[in-house]
Amino acid sequence: MKKISNLMAGAALTLGLSLSAHAATLKMAYDADPVSLDPHEQLSGGTLQQSHLNFDPLVRWNNDLGFDGRLAESWERIDDRTVRFKLRSGVKFHSGNTLSAEDVRWTFERLKSSPDFKGIFAPFEGIKVVDDLTFDLITKKPFPLVLHSATYIFPMDSKFYTGEDEKGEPKDKLVKFAGTFASTNVSGTGPFIVTSREQGVKVEMERFADYWDTNSPGNVDKIVLTPIKEAPTRVAALLSGDIDFMAPVPPTDHKRINGNGKVDLVTMPGTRIITFQMNQDRREEFKDVRVRQAIVHAINNEGIVKKIMKGFATTAAQQSPKGYAGYNANLKPRYDLKKAKQLMKDAGYEKGFSITMMAPNNRYTNDAKIAQAVASMLSKINIKVDLKTMPKAQYWPEFDARAADMMMIGWHADTEDSANFTEFLAACPNTDTGAGQYNSGNYCNPKVDELVKMSGTETDPAKRAAMLQEVEQILHDEAAFVPLHWQNLAWGASKKVKAAPVLNVMEFPYLGDLVVE
Repeated sequence: MKKISNLMAGAALTLGLSLSAHAATLKMAYDADPVSLDPHEQLSGGTLQQSHLNFDPLVRWNNDLGFDGRLAESWERIDDRTVRFKLRSGVKFHSGNTLSAEDVRWTFERLKSSPDFKGIFAPFEGIKVVDDLTFDLITKKPFPLVLHSATYIFPMDSKFYTGEDEKGEPKDKLVKFAGTFASTNVSGTGPFIVTSREQGVKVEMERFADYWDTNSPGNVDKIVLTPIKEAPTRVAALLSGDIDFMAPVPPTDHKRINGNGKVDLVTMPGTRIITFQMNQDRREEFKDVRVRQAIVHAINNEGIVKKIMKGFATTAAQQSPKGYAGYNANLKPRYDLKKAKQLMKDAGYEKGFSITMMAPNNRYTNDAKIAQAVASMLSKINIKVDLKTMPKAQYWPEFDARAADMMMIGWHADTEDSANFTEFLAACPNTDTGAGQYNSGNYCNPKVDELVKMSGTETDPAKRAAMLQEVEQILHDEAAFVPLHWQNLAWGASKKVKAAPVLNVMEFPYLGDLVVE
């Protein structure tokens, strides 16, 4: 079928007329919508999913874990510290402004000021604009992950975000959970424009008529995203035809979808680690490695995978999944209740103590149930848990405030690299550099930091892997955190929605390329 022109599509959308028979509306449901439309406000899966709808990265991951050019049509290494990128010509922002290298420079500087993102760009010295469509990314030292980092650069419309809003505040102001201009207004280059949004209720988007990628097979002209917290309700909506696409699908609902001839279940192994962190600044007990080891040994993560995840996860003993550079094959799950009790006794805490625990109830698959199971398991070594679970929109501010003694955090290394886990989850927290931004346990080992730093300039794959595997061994031995499992991935879709080609292990569906029959 011949593709309708962008100009015609824009006119049809403006007039509210029907497009050709191939244009489609996608009704979808996630367990929650993003807390903000600002792509730099929070480093989370939800934010990055939304960014791929409203913005475009310089490059993006493909299903072979390689890189495809998006706003960057080409790149080349100039020297051991410099990679030169060439932008596509004539790319438009939603505002009508034209993308230039200056927008990339402006975006890069804003990323470096983001508490969540600046850790990713710590290895970079800066960006140099060569001409309107050319710029250099320059690192402080030789760096093996320039393209990995470039997947995070979603150029923003610098002219649109310059100036003051109606409140007299800078339009580019970057503050978490503050209702800033950037958190509620979008001008990106992405395939969809946000037309309406009510946080927690509904987000509506329409196809951007001047979208640069005219070769995209995507035929979705409108998206309606309805957050549905409860998984059974999401699945029921899919089976009834009220929605066409949903995620995540918990293991308990796989049979319901597989048994229905009108919908498909799409699954793949995942690389997101689910963990608990033990806050050593809040609890003196957690400074004792024996107590941390006791907690790790008391938690039956294999049982959690079998009973709660219904086998749809991989039990973990480290951060790095198999296939990552830092994966250490020697590390195994450690459930051993007898040993856990002995460790508590050796540490002088045989009678136990009481702690607080927090977890989200709509961010990770079965997150609340997992937290309840962990709390129950800790009671067997006389650790009494006061558990609170809450929606992720409420949880993240609490997490940032380190508001409980133990907190759940899941992490997918969006660079598809082991160092990313440690940089955010286990590095010594440093607000200046962004290191340890999600290390709510306040674990700190300078040797770990040094190894990760060395890996950041090591371009020999074997030497670099050895460093990162040593990191995993140290974190294991010191029980830096509680590893639970790597969460497998599942999406549900109507038969007419050809979802598989746009899905990936990063959990960023490229819905701009989605075909709906």
